[in-house]
This record gives sequence, structure tokens and C-alpha cells, in this order.
Amino acid sequence: MNVKPLVVERIDIDETIANNEESRIEVDGKIVNGENVKGVDESEVLITKREESEAEKEAWKLLQDSVVMYCGSPIGTMAANDPGDKMPLNYDQVFIRDFVPSALAFLLKGEGEIVRNFLLHTLQLQSWEKTVDCYSPGQGLMPASFKVRTVPLDGNNEAHEEVLDPDFGESAIGRVAPVDSGLWWIILLRAYGKITGDYTLQERVDVQTGIKLILNLCLTDGFDMFPSLLVTDGSCMIDRRMGIHGHPLEIQALFYSALRCSREMLTQNDASMNLVRAINNRLSALSFHIREYYWVDMKKINEIYRYKTEEYSTDATNKFNIYPDQIPSWLMDWVPEEGGYLIGNLQPAHMDFRFFTLGNLWSIISSLGTPKQNQGILDTIQAKWDDLVGHMPLKICYPALEYEEWRIITGSDPKNTPWSYHNGGSWPTLLWQFTLACIKMGRPELARKAVADAEKRLPVDRWPEYYDTRNGRFIGKQSRIFQTWTIAGYLTSKMLLENPEMAALLFWEEDYELLEICVCGLSKTGRKKCSRLAARSQILV
Repeated sequence: MNVKPLVVERIDIDETIANNEESRIEVDGKIVNGENVKGVDESEVLITKREESEAEKEAWKLLQDSVVMYCGSPIGTMAANDPGDKMPLNYDQVFIRDFVPSALAFLLKGEGEIVRNFLLHTLQLQSWEKTVDCYSPGQGLMPASFKVRTVPLDGNNEAHEEVLDPDFGESAIGRVAPVDSGLWWIILLRAYGKITGDYTLQERVDVQTGIKLILNLCLTDGFDMFPSLLVTDGSCMIDRRMGIHGHPLEIQALFYSALRCSREMLTQNDASMNLVRAINNRLSALSFHIREYYWVDMKKINEIYRYKTEEYSTDATNKFNIYPDQIPSWLMDWVPEEGGYLIGNLQPAHMDFRFFTLGNLWSIISSLGTPKQNQGILDTIQAKWDDLVGHMPLKICYPALEYEEWRIITGSDPKNTPWSYHNGGSWPTLLWQFTLACIKMGRPELARKAVADAEKRLPVDRWPEYYDTRNGRFIGKQSRIFQTWTIAGYLTSKMLLENPEMAALLFWEEDYELLEICVCGLSKTGRKKCSRLAARSQILV
């Protein structure tokens, strides 16, 4: 189980990034570099160097204190760093999904070494074969987390070495393998190249192989006929039973983002040609599927309300046999007249109408939704600010499961009681993704409002993991304090709002070429009847 230390060269580009950051100036509201301002009136030039607030200073200190070292080099940040916690469970480990906001904070500050080390060392852990009751996960699975351990060297108690001990889900609550870890790893790999300008990392043979292994695992043919990724409950940020098994929106949005990242980073040659073709086909099919069947607004809900059921033909309107009685009573008065959102899950005879924040935000960031749908999601968040933001941004999902529904779906989970933890709790780490989505859609004022609300409470409350109650007024009853991705999410949000040009490196615009690719057209049989032509006008909005 021991991983030998990987020698990682230090990054010379860090100093360059830092120097560029210092020379960045503002001219008429536009950010430019110092060497490009010759001839500009000195009175029009303002140095953007700003005094950090006390909250930011404290946050940076806490983030630095959470850094985990391996063989003398930084390798990641632990999930939480509360010195008074006597039972940290796995919060003292480095999680792939948790480290992403920390990585972005370091990259935006010009510190790339820790991110490069993290990417390469987690890549080493990828090919491990871990078993739960004699079954092993597919090749290419990334661990959920890892921990640095010190063990005796070759049986000698006097000499020790550091090793990495990964967790692929065999130690997690519920024993569920993480589907999102590999997707986050690919997304972070692209972000590293975009922000640092160092593309040599993604061009390495071992890194290219790692990307392909993750993609092969995700693109493997199975019994499922949908282009969305079929996963079990608890395989993503919501890592406990919450009724999101099947095709949860969060995984589909991250899957779509990882596919777009991979298409950019894969080396184009004969060996990768088939894989790139499969990526294009999946991107096209997935975008159509989510945009057409996951989107709800007042018009779509009224259509579902009048659905006919038990339709048998390729011309069926109600393709998934959704029964109108599934529409929950809360939804009728909750959806605003203007706007809409992507539902949490879709399966045969089942629509999960809950609003899942992470999936909707990443649909905006990756352009999984249409431009009109992306604006509609932010319209919904703005119209339902008290429900989705409240006193602490942002609700992980809305509404909470209550009463008998909570008992059946969560298995009476005492941690996921109504309006707590994953069941309607508020998670400050979602701030940076909300900020990124707002900047992309030209609405940074929404993000500034949310960040300002969070900034008032987070330092006072000692940077909790999550908040409870319908409006997020109380610190979570089992919330860890000094939670690293809460700290990093706040810092990343602040830096993105100050430097929106950096945010442009982290999101994707609409790719109209994808809309012209149709997997159905590749079939040699006449059995497939594509419904895209009827919906194309909606997709191109």
C-alpha cells in the first residue's frame, strides 16, 4: 500500500506569475500588464494593489496552516484543521474535490508548486487496485482522498519513510467509490495550465495516460441508453444517501466539463483519434439530453402537468413515462415567472424536482445549459434569494426532505436531518462556483452581495463547514470549524471578483459546433429517430 516518493521539480513559472501580478494595472476599468501601458497618461493609471481585509489575512494564514507536506514538498491541504478536534475522522486527509478551491486560490496568488505536486502524486495513486468484499473498481478510478503516513523503512524501527495511503471508498461511510474525483482532477489539470501558462504538465505521457484512463472508465459501454453517467447514491459532494442515485445533475455537469477539458488537453494523434471522436459524440448527446429533458420553467411544468402516460412509440412526447402526480405541491408556487433551472435527476418514471446548486452552477460554467437557460438559473437564484442564499450562501439543495420522505430516502440519517448538512444545509464553499457563474453571465453584483454576506459571519464563526436551518442562521450541529474549502472558497471568490479576466480562463463559452454533431446520424440502421430537429430552435437560444 506504500507509494514511493515522486521527485517533482519545482516550478520556475511561479516567480513569473507573481511578478505579473504585481505589474498588473488598471486603465479605464480594463486590466493590463505593466509592459503594455507605454504612452498612457500617468494620471489614468491606477495600481490595483489593495490592502487585504482582516478576514482575508486570517483566511490566508489558515489556508497556509492547512498545507500537507510530503517528502519536504507541499502536496495538498487537509479538509479541516481544527486543533481542538480530538476525533478528526478523515478530515485530516487531502480530498481531491476539497482541494480544488484551495488549488485555485494558490494558483491565482501565483503559487503553482503545490498544485503541480498534487496533480502528479494523485496520478500515481490512480492505478491502485483496492477491494471491498473482493470486488475492485474499474481501472482509472481516482481516490476520494489520501493521507501521508510515516512507516518503518524495511522493518527497521529506527529509520522511517513517508508514504501515501489513499481511500477509494473502502473506508468511507457507505463504502461508495467517488465518481467525481477523476472529473475534478481533469478540471484542475486544465485550470493549472490556463492560469500558469505551463502546458508541459498536461503534455507528459503519464498525465496523458491518466486522462485516457479516466475517460475510458466514464465512456465504457453498458446497459444504460442515456448519454448521462449512471452512478450510485453518495458518489459525489453529497456523499451520503440522499436519493440522488441514477443520473444526478452534479455528476453530469462535472462529466461534461471534464469532457470539454479533455478535448482541449489530449494530444492529437492516431492513437487518440477514436477517443476524441467518442468525446465529441458524448458531448453532443449529453448537452442535448440535459437541455431538453432536465430543464424546467413555468412553461415546461405546465406541459408535464398535462402529460399523457403509457405512450409507446418513437414519437412519444412523454418519453420517460413521467406521471403528472409527481409534481410536488411546493413547486407550483416556487418557480418564478421568469427563469427556471435544471432538475436534480431524471430516470424512467421519476423526476427529482429539487434544486441542486452545484449542478446548476457548473451547468452555467461549462455551458451545459443554453445561454438563455444559464441566465434563467441566475434569475431563479435572484428571485428566490431568501430560500437559496439566505443568511449564508449557498443552499446545497432546496427544499429539504422532511417527515416520512426523509426517513425513507435517507434511511433516517441523523446527520442529514431537515435543513442540515446535505439535506438543505448551506455550504460557503459554493461561493467560488457561484462567483464564477455570475462573472461569466455578466452579473458579478450577485456574487459580491453573497460574498459580503458571508464575509460578515465566517471569521466570527471560525470558518464552519456548513450551516443549518432554512435560512442558514445556525452553525451546523456537526459542522467542523476551520474547514479548508470554506476558507479557500471565500479567498478564491474575492480574487475572481478583483480579477475577472482570470475567471475567463476557468469557464467555457457555448460551442456551436457540438450542436451539429449527432450520434444518431452515425447509425447505419433506420431504427433511430432523432428528436433534435424539433428541439434545435430551443437549443440554439
